[in-house]
Amino acid sequence: MKSNSLGIIGCGPTAIYLLKHIADKGQVLVKEFKSITIFEKRNRMGMGMPYTEETTDKYNLSNISSEEIPQLTESFADWLRKQDEDLLVKWNIEKFNIKNKDVYSRIALGYYFHEQYNKIITKLKSQGFVIDELTNHEVLDIIVDKEKKIYNVITDKKLHALSRVILSVGHNWNELDNKKTGYYASPWPITKLIPKSNTYYNFEIGILGASLSAFDVVTSLAHRHGKFKKNENDLKFCLNEKAKGFKIVLHSSQGWLPHLQYEQEEPIREIYRHSNREDILSLIGKDGFMPLEAFYNKICRPALINAFYKDNDFKTAETIKKKGFSFKNFIDLMSSKHEYINSFVGMKNEMVLAKDSVLNYKPIHWMETLDDLMYCLNFHNELLCAEDHLYFKKGVMPFLMNVIAALPLSSAAILLALYDSKCIDLVTGRVTILESGKNASNTIIEIEDEEKNKAIETYKIFINCGGQKNVEIENYPFPSLQQKGIVSKAKAKFKSVPEKQNELYNDRLLHKDNKYFLYTGGIDVDPTYRVMCDDDQFVNEIYDISFTHITGARPYSYGLQACNSTALIVVESWLKLKNNKKLKKINIESITKLYDDNEVL
Repeated sequence: MKSNSLGIIGCGPTAIYLLKHIADKGQVLVKEFKSITIFEKRNRMGMGMPYTEETTDKYNLSNISSEEIPQLTESFADWLRKQDEDLLVKWNIEKFNIKNKDVYSRIALGYYFHEQYNKIITKLKSQGFVIDELTNHEVLDIIVDKEKKIYNVITDKKLHALSRVILSVGHNWNELDNKKTGYYASPWPITKLIPKSNTYYNFEIGILGASLSAFDVVTSLAHRHGKFKKNENDLKFCLNEKAKGFKIVLHSSQGWLPHLQYEQEEPIREIYRHSNREDILSLIGKDGFMPLEAFYNKICRPALINAFYKDNDFKTAETIKKKGFSFKNFIDLMSSKHEYINSFVGMKNEMVLAKDSVLNYKPIHWMETLDDLMYCLNFHNELLCAEDHLYFKKGVMPFLMNVIAALPLSSAAILLALYDSKCIDLVTGRVTILESGKNASNTIIEIEDEEKNKAIETYKIFINCGGQKNVEIENYPFPSLQQKGIVSKAKAKFKSVPEKQNELYNDRLLHKDNKYFLYTGGIDVDPTYRVMCDDDQFVNEIYDISFTHITGARPYSYGLQACNSTALIVVESWLKLKNNKKLKKINIESITKLYDDNEVL
């Protein structure tokens, strides 16, 4: 074994930020571990699946501007300004006046990450770290030697014995495509969906979801079936004469399209922007829980009222002020403002406000404030009881994902151009993909509306863009960790004795030591992202910062800012919580002090 050695499994953005923070504290950390081994199953380090040319398309946007991306060795916009014009054109960047507020192609962002990774590796080597970069190495399992505290990482090539391991794996779809029926379990790699040159899809294509990934598919297919032409005020789509019959049908359970990109006063989130450590700790009751409603009343409500006043939305501010106006009331109120009989007409109306916000630098304060508040809640999620976990997941998250996952204005313009040309539609209702017979050549779906009415639709091509499902513990990609109890189910304790039968949690009710818990999904990690094992006596040196694994513990971890913050918390914990390392759990006082002391968080 390499003594004092660190292994990093996966080398996408979260791993890059981790390496960056290690390099920032390199002179200290090189004394803790001198050797760093990085495992990447693809053939290139420092990109991540969503940003490679093998996976995505030049027409797919990154959905995040340079000013929103936590800086590495230089900003994304500054890096783009240094690139040759030929490269920019290849990446579908035609305006060479690069702006910090604009969004650019995902492929360009991938090459930015790759170059930043190389610069960080060079810095680490100059600090005395020995770096072993292993591309085309897929990690199959991790076996723990508890006595020696050795973590044996097994790849498809060989075994590596390490003293500390960080799991930073990205997207991984286990469901298989069925090309015979035209069913695609995910849109990636997007090249599999693009027709061959001079061939066209002269029929309706079904897409499950109205997510940002769904719009990647829409954009890629639209560019292969026609051309977009800019007029003075809008965009027009001209369908290729050979593509008559081409149409995309989006299926969304609630019939919502995402909110649009908006101007922000502070593009980078902060945990304690609208509160402080003392505010949070004061909300914890004698039972150890922080009630979600108390968090809303004491932290969220004052901040949101102030934000709506800033937006000159006095009516909403006064409504929220009313006594007894709950978190649920707020979600219901703001959801109703986004409900339209026709979502595309609604998007056209929102486009006017969004353009005014972005082009005239007018922040939409309430959306930015809500994102900050939920970001804060995410890093205190362990304080919520099971009842609040259930409401947050079922009642709050669907709304948040439509508000916060903002669609760039350029993408919205493409959607509206397709709508005006009658090449796209949106169907509301919950979709079930039906079993196809042996000789089936189409995908058959069942659509159920709010009144429980059901309809059947058939598609030659149907693409599941519902997003990667969070990994349940039985599907954890490192089987020995699950089988040996090194990882355990993420859970939240019920405040009161739950009903034995309840459709909200029927198969997720856990009973241990005369207490009831809700299995919240994925694996359990402590606030420093150490995986929590079943054995209360064993303290791991395995950290899991893979968002699809830890959704039960950190449900609002999305995007590059969460990648950066998560990686920073891990590194800061090595430096500032050394006295707690032997403890099974990091207490709330210690972790909130770490948050409070760090300006970046």
